Amino acid sequence: MANQIRQGFFQVFTLTSLWVTLLLTVFFRDQPVEMLYLWRLAGIAAVAAVIFGVMYNMLWNHFTLKPLWNILIGSLLSITGGMGMVWLFSIEMFDSISAWWPGMLLLSVILHTIAFYFYARANSRKSAEELNRILK
Repeated sequence: MANQIRQGFFQVFTLTSLWVTLLLTVFFRDQPVEMLYLWRLAGIAAVAAVIFGVMYNMLWNHFTLKPLWNILIGSLLSITGGMGMVWLFSIEMFDSISAWWPGMLLLSVILHTIAFYFYARANSRKSAEELNRILK
């Protein structure tokens, strides 16, 4: 389990670093980059890795909470982490979107609920196929 979590952390950290670097290259190509901003980029990747590589993995694969708690915790984590990543990217951008956090939280709960039901449906279908294969 520790190897799986470590692998998830570094996969998400690497992909997020590359993704944000690509976006900065496309949209801020001609601007000079300060060293502090590179640390902010690392912070964005670390926040994404903790939330999506570690916490989501633990929440959906190892914890035995009811689905409602998984959805609520996942929504809070994603909104909190997303706001933190936006703050690391740009404080002005954070100030302009921070008033919208209740709506973003509601949208996150709705989307996590939809994603949970699709995930549960696919997971139960996979389990049924595995059981049928064992019975043959």
